[in-house]
Amino acid sequence: MPGMNSGLNPASPVLVAAFRSALLHQALIIALIFFLVLIAWGAIRAAVGGQRAVPPWREPRARRVLRIGFGALWLFDGILQAQPQMAGGLPSQVLQPAASGSPSWVVSLVNFGANVWDYHPIAAAASSVWIQVGIGLWLIFAVRGWSLRLAALSSVAWGLVVWSFGEAFGAIFAPGLTVLFGAPGGVLLYVVAGALLMAPERSWERAAIGRLILGGSGVFFLGMALLQAWPGRGFWQGAVDGQPGSLTAMVQSMAGTPQPHVLEVIVSRFGTFTESHGFTVNLVAVIALAAAGVAFCVSAARSDARLARIAVIGATVFCLADWVLVEDLGFLGGLGTDPNNMIPLILLFAVGYLGLAAEPAAEPAAVAVADEPEAAAVASASPGTPPLPGWLSGPLRAFAGAPLRVIAGLAALGVIIVGAAPMAFATVNKTADPITAEAIAGTDGQLDTPAPNFALTSQHGQQVSLASLRGKVVLLTFLDPVCTTDCPVMASELRVADVLLGSKARDAELVAVVANPTYTSLAYTQAFDLQEGLNTVPNWLYLTGSVSQLATVWHDFGIEVEDLPAGAMVAHNDIAFVISSKGEMQQEISDDPGPATDATQSSFSSMLADSVLQSIGQNQ
Repeated sequence: MPGMNSGLNPASPVLVAAFRSALLHQALIIALIFFLVLIAWGAIRAAVGGQRAVPPWREPRARRVLRIGFGALWLFDGILQAQPQMAGGLPSQVLQPAASGSPSWVVSLVNFGANVWDYHPIAAAASSVWIQVGIGLWLIFAVRGWSLRLAALSSVAWGLVVWSFGEAFGAIFAPGLTVLFGAPGGVLLYVVAGALLMAPERSWERAAIGRLILGGSGVFFLGMALLQAWPGRGFWQGAVDGQPGSLTAMVQSMAGTPQPHVLEVIVSRFGTFTESHGFTVNLVAVIALAAAGVAFCVSAARSDARLARIAVIGATVFCLADWVLVEDLGFLGGLGTDPNNMIPLILLFAVGYLGLAAEPAAEPAAVAVADEPEAAAVASASPGTPPLPGWLSGPLRAFAGAPLRVIAGLAALGVIIVGAAPMAFATVNKTADPITAEAIAGTDGQLDTPAPNFALTSQHGQQVSLASLRGKVVLLTFLDPVCTTDCPVMASELRVADVLLGSKARDAELVAVVANPTYTSLAYTQAFDLQEGLNTVPNWLYLTGSVSQLATVWHDFGIEVEDLPAGAMVAHNDIAFVISSKGEMQQEISDDPGPATDATQSSFSSMLADSVLQSIGQNQ
């Protein structure tokens, strides 16, 4: 009956299976990329030589921690993106809730991103996995030079995309902004890390960059302390008029998420404690934030490594406590996409401390070790190797002389491309993936029986029988001409499906039979056609007849029609049939439009068109 489907279920076996299949196929492509890159590197290295005498470079400890730490975070986020329900659940369970309470322009922006995801859930979900895995691998493998700069730039670019569309700008424009709940968005810290990694190498050999990071962390902590202490924001009250305060509500909501029992007990008890002692809990948070802010600023101004170390230890303890007790590790329950803001925040100010104690990188004597492709000339080629053209010699020798980690970084770039290409295509493709409709409609019934014949009257007053349509594939459904809910949506889907058929539309006929025992006259079918724009579709037929004729057709095709009390509409099951050009029923499709969003309507249109095209192809 109309509305019997509640909408898209993220756990739909259809979506989950399609997502896993996409990940598997792309994983095979990525494995092939790594294999081919390594084979090409080895072959060229053997042909032109690969040893170079260059001074090895010892990467400053602070930059190494920053690079590997955020590379590991991107990898972890990519793994989280591979959760089975991510394809169908991210827009409704992550993106749109993140924008709740934000200004309308933020909501509109996030809804745009959610709409792109809804139109192509499998492509978008798989792309997100590989882009983040690729960035993580690239940061880990790339140590210096252009390779690291490009990896860091990709981290900045993708981080800004995720921060804008995925985190709604970290909710910085929403009321109740606080670092305890995740502000300013964990992925914004990934952007900061990427920007720092693009800094010149020499800057990491001086304490200035450590002072910059510590000073920035200090200002941030002081600002968050001020917001946390600001009266009237609900943080000082554990409960207000019998209702949980802001901080209490956050903790208690986290206690209800699926998680290990031990952690659930800890978070639940902290929620109870916060409800009873909200003022004390918030006071501790304000003091801790302010103290860390002051200590970071002073240590940066004085270049005091001892004070910085104490500040880092104290801030780390506070951040870990908040990560466990308030943020509940950030990724548990629902569809967590990252560990929230505390872990990247700890990484940043820890790197600031390491940078404050930076020492100039040692420059040992030159040895025959490759470091960067552009660092030095490659040794002479093997004897008998034919000379290379001038324009090709340099790039090939640079490629051959690159160390394995640089080659792995190039392969990681291939991982990003494998992810980004489907995402780019999905962004410009205005036709939704039929997988969403298949997930809502369930498994199609594959049939192979003769279609029951009927003879009814078209909206043009002409007699039409199913037998008279032989030679064309018929897409048959049942519509109520006075319906104001599902039937107009289904009519719109049929109209778009006809457009998607393109030149093949001449081999198909879109047919609907009236599904209302009261409103059966031609006037109603003609009015419905005009209202839904079907009057301009040349291969469209809306058939009606006497109640006895219609009842026979309903019975033959299993359509249940039920009068609704106090209304002109009727209830009927939404089913479409694909009938071959030889008059055989091939598919029975549930076309209840579910939530009837733009994305689901486009997806149903795609599914219907694909079903017709498949039948046309089988009968040619």
